[in-house]
Amino acid sequence: MLDLVLPLQCGGCGAPSSRWCDACASTLQVRLDQPHLITARLDPGVPVFSLGRYAGARREAIVAVKERGRADLIPPLAAALRTGLVHLLTWGVVDTPLTVVPAPTRRWAARRRGGDPVTRMARTASAGLPGVTVAQALRTRALVVDSVGLSTADRERNIAGRVKPVRAVAGEVLLVDDIVTTGATACESVRVLHAGGVRVAAVLAVANA
Repeated sequence: MLDLVLPLQCGGCGAPSSRWCDACASTLQVRLDQPHLITARLDPGVPVFSLGRYAGARREAIVAVKERGRADLIPPLAAALRTGLVHLLTWGVVDTPLTVVPAPTRRWAARRRGGDPVTRMARTASAGLPGVTVAQALRTRALVVDSVGLSTADRERNIAGRVKPVRAVAGEVLLVDDIVTTGATACESVRVLHAGGVRVAAVLAVANA
């Protein structure tokens, strides 16, 4: 009866009676050679890793979390992020003690979404990992607009000088984000962290466009 009132739909493909179907779950499985090193259009000066392309069920799940309030999809996305993080630790790309810093989100957007989904993914992904903590160390200043549809140059101008540190972090840092598109946010975030004397080892994203 509840399904008739609030019908369940898979967050990846829209299939009925399932929040996250097996077929879509398989698209988020992280292989032993993932995450892959990618080349962002704007180079943040540290390695950038992605778990997969921003397409298909991966894209639909991220959009559903950010734009439709599908908090139930955070666990599968966080599970993939966790595996990617474990691989980076195993490969020696990052080392403990490690602070995972979520990429900054506009405060009004976070309020509209019922919280910052990137931070929630990061906390879920890092839970229980020895020597790994999460710190919301960055925030965007006012006047940052939605970057959807902006060119690479416009994205860079939109974020330049508008990321600020709000919490001190020490030791090695891994910057995490849901999507790396042009790399503008990663560039500004890494710049701000470096300016504060923080060593950023890498960037890890759930998807790259």
